[in-house]
Amino acid sequence: MSVEAIAGFSAAAKADPELGEKLKACVKMKEMFALARENGFQFDEDSLYPPNEPQFTEDQLSERLVKALLRA
Repeated sequence: MSVEAIAGFSAAAKADPELGEKLKACVKMKEMFALARENGFQFDEDSLYPPNEPQFTEDQLSERLVKALLRA
């Protein structure tokens, strides 16, 4: 379920420029989780890492979160 929630949050951030900017401004995981919860998405940190496929693109995240989530 968490991977679907992550994918949904990512898609929502792509579709809504304001939400996308707020996501890009998150530099800590807890900020991203809070933003996701505020927008009706609930997921856990473990679902963000391999072996799961990344649900976010590099241009959606802050540099710090890109390093944490996309650079394994």
